[in-house]
Amino acid sequence: MMAGNTSTQRSSTATATGAAVEIDDVAVRFRTKKKDVTALTDVSLRIEPGEFVSIVGASGCGKSTLLKLVSGLLRPSSGQVRLHGEDVRGPRRDIGYVFQRAALLEWRSARRNILLQAEMRGMPRAQARERADELMAMTGLTGFEDAYPNELSGGMQQRVALCRALLHRPPVLLMDEPFGALDALTREQMNVELRRIWQETGTTVMLVTHSIAEAVYLANRVVVMTPRPGTIAELIDVDLPVERDYGKTMSEPEFARGTGRIRDLLGAASASD
Repeated sequence: MMAGNTSTQRSSTATATGAAVEIDDVAVRFRTKKKDVTALTDVSLRIEPGEFVSIVGASGCGKSTLLKLVSGLLRPSSGQVRLHGEDVRGPRRDIGYVFQRAALLEWRSARRNILLQAEMRGMPRAQARERADELMAMTGLTGFEDAYPNELSGGMQQRVALCRALLHRPPVLLMDEPFGALDALTREQMNVELRRIWQETGTTVMLVTHSIAEAVYLANRVVVMTPRPGTIAELIDVDLPVERDYGKTMSEPEFARGTGRIRDLLGAASASD
């Protein structure tokens, strides 16, 4: 499968040359009370500005560890991680992070949960509020600005979390199984919303997911990981139209080829584990 042309979605703030994310021959090892554990080994990956890359693999293969490396929350045992050409040596302020749980503060409204990002970063209030309202309109939250988390559905809570992550216009957005706790219908709706938002913002996205269909529908490329110690089994280019109707995309031959190849790889890895 060959990758489609995504140059029209590149962020205007992204550099014309150079990778957004570079992971070069990285390994991560942990020491426990009983033994040493290698979480990742020999991982190399280059992600261009404006790309959407999904990461799939068995539980414990190091998918979330990859995101922690890019965010600077974790240092590699060996190898290098670079963000826009700069070595990642500690927690980064130029990324957005969305987790499986929305993690909203129950005593703050939707808008004020989003603006928590601005408070932590010292952003100008008027500018932050304007940006929050823009994002809430983009994600279909208009009219729910003053609603509290217990008044919002799971999908709406995740929309608030996404707005919060995008408030400061991060060039790279990291998403760790953000829709895993949602019901199937809401998850499909969030996939469509995320794809649209990505096209509008041009943000570079790294998405960890256990859903093969979600990985292929959303991404330009899919990283398939081996079981622990995790390494890249294969990089799969997704040759689907930039404009993707959810129902039609599922019936595309290229979609079937992509999901089939991933299942083959994961099945083979499971059989050999």
